Amino acid sequence: MKITLNRINDDYLFECTNAAGNKIILDNTSQPDAKGVSPMETVLMAVAGCSGIDIVSILKKQRQVIEGFSAEVEGERIQVDEAKPFKSILVKFFLQGVIDPKKALKAAELSFEKYCSVSKTFEPNVTVSYEVYVNNDKA
Repeated sequence: MKITLNRINDDYLFECTNAAGNKIILDNTSQPDAKGVSPMETVLMAVAGCSGIDIVSILKKQRQVIEGFSAEVEGERIQVDEAKPFKSILVKFFLQGVIDPKKALKAAELSFEKYCSVSKTFEPNVTVSYEVYVNNDKA
């Protein structure tokens, strides 16, 4: 796996490109005119995306009908010398459709305990937890 990063203005705006040519824009979000997401925000996005792919894949194999899928991710950071790494991450999944809540919860459990390479990367230094809501009810 390889990405390239290119600076695209005179400040902190960067374009990251993967091998397939897909791009994301990074920026220093402490600046008032930021035009991209921060690197730390991309970490949270990666956790949600990785586990989201797992959960959708598992539920599709179980013939669950997913009509809507979204997630919110919150990261708590701590000061370590000059850096501020994540201490904990909470992912909340919101699913809509004809979905068995027990299957949705089990799919999330499998993602975080077995499949999601992004969240596994944080072990054991960062606590990654999750909540699952199906049709507005907590599973």
